[in-house]
Amino acid sequence: MRNVTLILNDGSRFHGKSFGYEKPVAGEVVFNTAMTGYPESLTDPSYAGQLMTLTYPLVGNYGVPPFTVEPNGLATFMESEKIHAEAIIVSDYSEEYSHWNAVESLADWLKREQVPGITGIDTRELTKVLREHGVMMGRIVFDNGQWEIDNGKLTMDNYATVNYVDRVSCKEIISYLPDGTSRSFPLTTPIAQLNCQLSTFNFQLKKVVLVDCGVKTNIIRCLLKRDVEVIRVPWDYDFNELEFDGLFISNGPGDPDTCDAAVQNIRKAMQNTKLPIFGICMGNQLLSKAGGARIYKLKYGHRSHNQPVRMVGTERCFITSQNHGYAVDNNTLGADWEPLFINMNDGSNEGIRHKTNPWFSAQFHPEAASGPTDTEFLFDEFVNLLK
Repeated sequence: MRNVTLILNDGSRFHGKSFGYEKPVAGEVVFNTAMTGYPESLTDPSYAGQLMTLTYPLVGNYGVPPFTVEPNGLATFMESEKIHAEAIIVSDYSEEYSHWNAVESLADWLKREQVPGITGIDTRELTKVLREHGVMMGRIVFDNGQWEIDNGKLTMDNYATVNYVDRVSCKEIISYLPDGTSRSFPLTTPIAQLNCQLSTFNFQLKKVVLVDCGVKTNIIRCLLKRDVEVIRVPWDYDFNELEFDGLFISNGPGDPDTCDAAVQNIRKAMQNTKLPIFGICMGNQLLSKAGGARIYKLKYGHRSHNQPVRMVGTERCFITSQNHGYAVDNNTLGADWEPLFINMNDGSNEGIRHKTNPWFSAQFHPEAASGPTDTEFLFDEFVNLLK
């Protein structure tokens, strides 16, 4: 194992050993406190541009499941088609693995997808630094790494200025059916022709337009198992002339302020129709922006499987899976909107709802791959609203 160093923007250095692909990378350093789920987290598009630190000390002991793809093009066990995190940082990598569904080690997977992995890092100390300072940019360099830094080979963009949603969103229109089939259409397909072709799929099914800001595969699975047709469109596609029964806005990476085109399309939909709208994670922020609210960056975000949220107006509390660095400012919600969920740890917004129209959202992940699934009922509530 080669010596490797994580260098934070404040000058802090953490030394470890490489167990993944050996290339220098840069990105926003964040931490995730979940005990399991590294295959799902690594393939979550919301981690694009980030160096993911896992606080649970032992990682890799259950290996990696097969990267198989269903006939409709969705990954069977992963949350997208590839690893999106820039790197993974752990305290103790387990070289031996054992699991009924494992086919390779985490190290072999990282090397195959050319993603660095660091072990031997004091992740508790690193997490303390990030909690005190807030998330910050960092570099991973091999050996002393000074050559890459001195010669400008490892530059760092300001995370907030990059439109990561555009990087991970789909580049065509894809329609998924509950029977496991799908069809793709070029973005240049005329709207009239597209509506005609989509209607020949199964005219009896309710149609949900999914604005893909970096959607997790399990979100699509959760919709399909509730017998709706999912029409997946790129984040900046104007879907308003499509024929559909409900609008879904997905999760995604980066700063929601880089996604104004999506906000404008959502706002147009809100002005022209009263059809149900449901947003998750980034979708909560974009729906809020479309309703006039402002977004701010959290000091170190929520990335874990055990975030407690309370449904406003009730004593119902749920344990949720989360992965986000931005939040909605409750004080800027318009008069027609109100918070739906509140985080019990820091009081931040965890969802909104419109007071009269069937529009609502969750900052957490109800589909929750890899768990918990306490709030999956929100998909039922959305589908039941479809007329």
